[in-house]
Amino acid sequence: MSLIPPLTTADPTTAAWQSQAVINPHGFREYDVRWQFEKDINLTGLQYIGMGLGTQLTRRYPDRTPRVVVGHDYRAYSQSVKQAITIGLLATGCDVIDIGLALSPTAYFAQMTLEAEGVAMITASHNPNGWTGVKMGLQPLLTHGPQEVRELKEIVLSADFDTHPAGGQVTLAPDWGQKYIDDLAGRVTLTQPLKVVLACGNGTAGAFAPQVLEKIGAKVIPLHCSLDHTFPHHNPNPENEAFMAELADTVKKEGADVGLAFDGDGDRIGLVDETGTRLYNDKAGLILARYLSAQHPESHFVVDVKSTGLFGIDAVLEKNKCSTEYWITGHSYIKRRVHEKQALAGFEKSGHFFLNAPIGHLYDDALAVAVLMVDVLQKEGKTLNQLLSELPITHQAPTAHPTCADDQKYDVVEAIQKQYKEAHEKGETIAGQTIKEVITVNGTRVVLADGTWGLVRASSNVPALVVTGESPSSPQATTDMLADIQTRLDAFPEVGPDEPH
Repeated sequence: MSLIPPLTTADPTTAAWQSQAVINPHGFREYDVRWQFEKDINLTGLQYIGMGLGTQLTRRYPDRTPRVVVGHDYRAYSQSVKQAITIGLLATGCDVIDIGLALSPTAYFAQMTLEAEGVAMITASHNPNGWTGVKMGLQPLLTHGPQEVRELKEIVLSADFDTHPAGGQVTLAPDWGQKYIDDLAGRVTLTQPLKVVLACGNGTAGAFAPQVLEKIGAKVIPLHCSLDHTFPHHNPNPENEAFMAELADTVKKEGADVGLAFDGDGDRIGLVDETGTRLYNDKAGLILARYLSAQHPESHFVVDVKSTGLFGIDAVLEKNKCSTEYWITGHSYIKRRVHEKQALAGFEKSGHFFLNAPIGHLYDDALAVAVLMVDVLQKEGKTLNQLLSELPITHQAPTAHPTCADDQKYDVVEAIQKQYKEAHEKGETIAGQTIKEVITVNGTRVVLADGTWGLVRASSNVPALVVTGESPSSPQATTDMLADIQTRLDAFPEVGPDEPH
């Protein structure tokens, strides 16, 4: 079938908006696709996305009819988006298994269990209301990486589809949500119920997390677990300061053992200990890695470049003969690296954690991590604050997201990278310290002589930069490092103020 390539822009009040596909090319990101619905993409454009994914699948599996698991998050328009994607998939001859309302890990679980070739999860995760997106994959356990997204973009923007005259079939399978809950709850039984505050930010995790934690025997205190796509309190994002602060206050008020926060589609986690202290996710990952290293010595772990430097020098991991590898930030990158290296687990500072066999199913699942962490507290017989206090002290900065347009953010990072490389070569100092190295595997990570480091990179999901840092020496050293980055960013008018995400 010959179709007209999509428009990049169109006025919603015109006939073109109703009769042609409209797709802003900037919605194709590093490992998924996201747009502001009915501003940057219309429903016909979303049908094209479905046909693009279906074409990828039928070309990869020419000997059979590919099956695709589809699910949607709780936004007012997500079911319409899913239906448009489904129409596109059917047009290419794929069979669709519609699991209904779901978390991303619910869709991954169904795909893995059914051994379905494809997955298309309709979600914009923690993005504000008005955004939509698709997390997709061409085989169980792994999702699109940059190569697959580039291929999808080329197929869609050129309308190079392989359509099928007979089309595919749809199977409704809403019971996968309960199967997912039962799978998680079957891993742990608490002998002494812990009091757990669950913060869901009115996102989709509210339909799943309380059931899972209650089934394993926890005493659940729900915090904004009702579903409300307007997100009236906070965006469901474990990196949102206000979201985590309310969780911390509730943990202290309720005298809870732990606070657990989930993002909009349930694949990222945030933690607060019993004192109301927020754990940065790389420190939470190190606590889990220490525990897992004792259960599984000589294991390998993968962490992203935003993570604490402690992973590389930790005495417990060394004692248990475990190794750690720093890798590119992004759930698709870390997940693939864990798979390639057969690592036991992967930890990303944003809260994507990957528990591989025999402790998990590889894909990022915040509820699986929640179950594991509660089990760790039970078996270690220690509070989360006690486990945190056993780690060496470092001084970490919150992650900032200065705004920067998608077509400008990579150029800004490249320019900053050039500046720091030149400063390193010239022997320049930052707050009296020499630059030890400039790591460029993913953005620019500047490491100073005492181990203090700062990172600036382009966000993979939103029109923004990502800025963070850490020091083993003092809070002031972290502040000085980030101040140097900010001074350099201030010289770029295209970079705006920090906006929570």
